[in-house]
Amino acid sequence: MTDAITPFPIRIEDATLADLAQRLDRVRWPDAGTVTDGSQGPPLGAVRTLVDRWRSGYDWRTAEALLNGWGSSLTTVDGLGIHFLHVRSPEPNAMPLVLAHGWPGSVLEFRDVIGPLSDPVAHGGDPRHAFHLVIPSMPGFGFSDQPNAPGWGVARVARAWGELMQRLGYGEGWMAQGGDWGAAVVTALAHMRPPGLAGIHLNMVMFRPTDEEIAEATAAERAMLADAGRYWSEHSGYMQLQNTRPQSIAFALADSPVGLAAWIYALFRDVTDSGGAPEQAIPLDHIIDDIMLYWLPNAGASAARFYWENAQGRAEGMFSAPIPIPAGISMFPGEAVRLSRRWAERRFADLRFFNEPTRGGHFAAMENPAAFIDDVRKTFGLIQ
Repeated sequence: MTDAITPFPIRIEDATLADLAQRLDRVRWPDAGTVTDGSQGPPLGAVRTLVDRWRSGYDWRTAEALLNGWGSSLTTVDGLGIHFLHVRSPEPNAMPLVLAHGWPGSVLEFRDVIGPLSDPVAHGGDPRHAFHLVIPSMPGFGFSDQPNAPGWGVARVARAWGELMQRLGYGEGWMAQGGDWGAAVVTALAHMRPPGLAGIHLNMVMFRPTDEEIAEATAAERAMLADAGRYWSEHSGYMQLQNTRPQSIAFALADSPVGLAAWIYALFRDVTDSGGAPEQAIPLDHIIDDIMLYWLPNAGASAARFYWENAQGRAEGMFSAPIPIPAGISMFPGEAVRLSRRWAERRFADLRFFNEPTRGGHFAAMENPAAFIDDVRKTFGLIQ
């Protein structure tokens, strides 16, 4: 049956890991560039440090065991194989929650929140704060199938996640959380209002301030606009390329593990709350784990194409109307694209929760898992 849900144990062949090791031993490095401040991209020394760890000391089997321990599963939705983690809470009244990642994230970006959210008692918490977790890999990402025809943009992924929750038996009272493209998918879900979806939480909100909002911005809002402007002018080159010519970078992402690593590491460097040193916010092995979920299934190119899909404008109208269902927002200070509470209230019909944690950036669940967990619990506690 095409709607069957089957276990999907991950076991990468030793030969595949040996091939990676050989490629890492035969790197032809670029020169260091003409500046040392990272304004031309990730510094040579930082990428060398990452690759040195990747060669010696890093162990993929640790990440593999985690994935397999979290209910690694596979099902076919809308003709495409979807890989997902399904972590059922020991608490019988746990709330179903889908966690949606983006680029260059993966299901592993939630590694530090899975235990506390699914089994709060084991982590010193309240059993009333328990969640059954569903964490899917987006089409073209990780171990999900790679689309072989256009059409898999935000709206189609949102419909697939709604179908997945129904298929798993979560027919009512389920929630959704997302950042980056996951935030776009969750926003689309909120507008679609699939059966049973009761509320959402976002740690990124995709919005464009109006001319009036810009003219009337407070000092804090002007700082947000300045950060967003800096992101668009200095850090969004990857997006422009992936929006328009993803196949231009596809060959390097598929053939060179160091090329792939540098492409992904650049985002960790630019959008974490780390002053350009992401290893200060996220363990280096965790960054490498994330890169591996692009390298091993050869998903660098297919993931990059997700930008092209959404640049075609098929879902733009979906984000113009206020979000109609209960919602919560966490605006982490290191997130480049932020909005104030008053701007948010104009775009959410029922904003139940809004918080600005003191630390963390774009990869909120990796950078500040405690604040992420707390805000998710508070949001959905106000909705259930």
